[in-house]
Amino acid sequence: MARLSTALVIVAALCWGLSGGLGGILMAEGWGAFLVSFYRGAIGLLFVLIWLALQPVGHGLTSGRLWGWSLIAGLGVAGNFAFYFFSISRGSVAVAATLMYCAPVFVYLVSFALRLERPSVLKLAAIAVVMLGIVLLTRVYDMGADGVTAIGVGAGLLAGVCYALFIFGFKYAAPHGSPQAILSIAFTVLVAMLVWPADAGQIVAAINSADLPLFAGIGVLGAGLSFVFYVIGLREVAPAIASIVAMVEPVTASLFGVVILNESLAGSQVIGMALILVAVTALSLYSGSGRLPSRWGVH
Repeated sequence: MARLSTALVIVAALCWGLSGGLGGILMAEGWGAFLVSFYRGAIGLLFVLIWLALQPVGHGLTSGRLWGWSLIAGLGVAGNFAFYFFSISRGSVAVAATLMYCAPVFVYLVSFALRLERPSVLKLAAIAVVMLGIVLLTRVYDMGADGVTAIGVGAGLLAGVCYALFIFGFKYAAPHGSPQAILSIAFTVLVAMLVWPADAGQIVAAINSADLPLFAGIGVLGAGLSFVFYVIGLREVAPAIASIVAMVEPVTASLFGVVILNESLAGSQVIGMALILVAVTALSLYSGSGRLPSRWGVH
C-alpha cells in the first residue's frame, strides 16, 4: 500500500511538471497565460466536484472557518497558476518551475515573521543557499541572457509567494473539512477570478480550436487527476518522502522545456537549480513534524 501511495505522489508531481510544458506550448501558439490558467483550474474544479459528490458526509461545508481559509487558498492558487504561466510566457519553463518550487522558503519567512517557527542555523543557511541558487538560476547579473527577463523572474517569484498563501490557506482549512471540499471552494474562487482576464471570447475560441486537447490535457494533468492522486497518496506517504518526490515536478518541467521547447540552460543556471532543489528539500525534511509541509498543507 505504501508503494502504491508513493507512486501516486510521483505521478501527481510528474503531471504538474508536464502541465507547465503544455502551458508553454499553448502560449507559444498565441494563447494567453490567464486563459491557460483558467482552463487548468476550471477542469480541475470539475474533477474535485465529482470527487466531493462521492463523499456525501464529512465534507465540512457547513463550517465558516472552512470557507474562510478555503477562500484564502483559492486566492493563492489563482495567483499561483496565473503568475506561473505568465512567468513561462516571459521566460522559460525551467526557470518558472524552479522559482515556484521556492514556495516553502516563503512559508518559512512568513512563519518567522508571525513567530510560528523559530529561526535556526540550518534553516537560515538553507534559505541563504536558495537565494544564491535564485541568483544563479535567474542570472540577475545578466538580464539579457536567453530565457531570462526581469518580468519573468518577478512573476516566477510571485507564483511561489502565492503558492505559500495556498499552503497556509489549505493547512488551516484542513482541520475543518475534507480536501475535496477545500479544493472545490479554492478552484471555484480561481475560476471566478480568472474568467474575466481570460476573456469570454477566448474561452469559447479555445473550445473550437485545434488546441482543445492541449487545454484538456493541462486541466486533467495540472489540476484534475494530479490533485486527486496527490491527496490520496499522502495518506500513506511520510512528509519526508513527499518532499523528495516533489522534486519530480521542477525537474520534469525543466526537461520538457529543454527537450520539447528547445529551451537552453547555462551551466550556472543548472548549478542554481540544483542548489534550490537540494536546499528546499532539506528544509522540508527538517520540518519532519509536518507543520510546514513540502508542498501544501495536507500532511
